[in-house]
Amino acid sequence: MTVDKTLVTQTISLKKYGIVNATVNYQLSPEELHQITLEKGMGKEASSGALAVNTGTFTGRSPKDRFIVKDEITANKVWWGDINLPFDTAKFDALEKKVLNYLDEKELYVRDCFACADKDYRLNIRVINEYPWSNLFAYNMFINPTEEELENFEEEWVVINAPGFKANPETDGTRQENFAILNFTKKTVLIGGTGYTGEIKKSIFSALNFLLPVYQNTLPMHCSANVGEKGDTSIFFGLSGTGKTTLSADPSRKLIGDDEHGWTNQNSVFNFEGGCYAKVINLSEENEPDIFGAIKKGALLENVIMDTNGVVDFTDTSITQNTRVSYPIEHIKNIQKPSIGKNPKNIFFLTADAFGVLPPISKLTPGQAAYHFISGYTAKVAGTEAGVDEPVPSFSACFGAPFMPLHPTEYAEMLSKKMKEANVNVWLVNTGWTGGPYGVGKRMALKYTRAMITAATNDELGKEITKEDYHIHSVFGLAQPRKCPNVPDDILSSRKTWNNDEGYYKKAHQLAEAFKNNFEKFASYANNETKDGGPLV
Repeated sequence: MTVDKTLVTQTISLKKYGIVNATVNYQLSPEELHQITLEKGMGKEASSGALAVNTGTFTGRSPKDRFIVKDEITANKVWWGDINLPFDTAKFDALEKKVLNYLDEKELYVRDCFACADKDYRLNIRVINEYPWSNLFAYNMFINPTEEELENFEEEWVVINAPGFKANPETDGTRQENFAILNFTKKTVLIGGTGYTGEIKKSIFSALNFLLPVYQNTLPMHCSANVGEKGDTSIFFGLSGTGKTTLSADPSRKLIGDDEHGWTNQNSVFNFEGGCYAKVINLSEENEPDIFGAIKKGALLENVIMDTNGVVDFTDTSITQNTRVSYPIEHIKNIQKPSIGKNPKNIFFLTADAFGVLPPISKLTPGQAAYHFISGYTAKVAGTEAGVDEPVPSFSACFGAPFMPLHPTEYAEMLSKKMKEANVNVWLVNTGWTGGPYGVGKRMALKYTRAMITAATNDELGKEITKEDYHIHSVFGLAQPRKCPNVPDDILSSRKTWNNDEGYYKKAHQLAEAFKNNFEKFASYANNETKDGGPLV
């Protein structure tokens, strides 16, 4: 990407925020932020040219420390509970003042940018960062304005990011020293005590997940999206580690975006972001050439291990399993410009089923689609968290509960309505285990998952659910294809890969019970069609 050097000479005042003494670096280029980070000893350069940093104590989001200020705007709309934790207005004002006073003595990095590729839904954002590499993340992940757009830029939301500031829970109202707080009245995000950059982008995602459905009748989605040569859009819902970024980076299709999108009433899907934030655990050039190739100058690696020559060992998880890279979407060769597509033709729900019982691909009825969307299932495997010794079901409503301020059924009803109006095909894809559960079976081969998704997008799996084309799963009621180009028939049946029917059905019933128990908290809000979309047993 070419950088307009005239932008870096501009300056900006932060006096209206109460910051008057800080040294302000405004709209610096990626090259400058990269160099400053190296000069300050805050990062190292990888052999690929990418900047590598360590985010500190926090190498992932901290959901229990994410709050929403409870006020006139949010009190009766937000789904309060374990996910959306309320924060007192007065406490926010006092904490914000402390953070701003802390930043007033610092050298800061400020960036004006956009969220939402569709200009009708665009959100103007100002990001104030304590660290230069955090500002590089903002450059990578948000949409950067042109020089002309910058001249008349007026921010709507401000993200104040102070990783070095630690809260006092006793006086500040937080749970511990770190926090991420959204204030919809002040249109401010306050982040402190954590260097994990994902908090920056997810805070704006959370804001849009409230603003778009409430004020613009647009469905926000935690999904990736791409478009084929014929203009057919596919979207991929999935939690971290299920393949959302990997599967949307398809050399034969143009990438719209890898994580966050809106679906409008104008029959379009648009990317919220200007970049990608991919997990790099076990990354290889052979399996994921697009992502591997995107890790170059301008990219930001987080919490990876490198040798003395700067060569990254993507298999080394000694810091965290959540090793990451952010890069501008232009680092991917085959992208959609602008990042907007038409109504989706196919929707894929991705799950990494560590029980090894869900079919590798199955076609969903509208009721099943709503049920599985509300459920948002994947599984934790042994070793990923302390105390996890065997597969544990993990449910995250709408495949993104930590970022959803409204009740999950509100998003599910919007999705169901849009799917029916657009006559979308919906598929459940198991990118997890086959031949047995985690520890016994093996992870589904990426080449087979890609082949199944290609067949679905090419209408090669049977347009209607008939006995000739599909087998109905006896426990989950899912329609699994009998044939798929470039995939062995036995792979399509999770049961057959086990060679142990008794063990298979025992696990299948165990998982079905977990689905039903999880859905109980949504049952009173769901319609009969959705309720009937669950397991048959």
